[in-house]
Amino acid sequence: MNRSAMEILEDARQLPPGDLDWLVQNLVHEGDGEPKAEIDAAWEVEIKRRLDEIDSGAVEMIPAEQVHARMVARLSPTARARMRV
Repeated sequence: MNRSAMEILEDARQLPPGDLDWLVQNLVHEGDGEPKAEIDAAWEVEIKRRLDEIDSGAVEMIPAEQVHARMVARLSPTARARMRV
């Protein structure tokens, strides 16, 4: 018996969030047509480019604490209260 995509989607919506995330990730990676080796190679190139920028001083490093403080400052008061920050 063949199940429709709609039936499968309805079943997937019943999964716990972690399982649903896993399913979505695997479906996306299967469906994009790019082999994992190509994706990994592209990330290696990007990582090297970013590290070279850091090493050369072309980019400014920002301490994590400063980035976090900026993010918190942009939150609404309600969101800050929920996060207790």
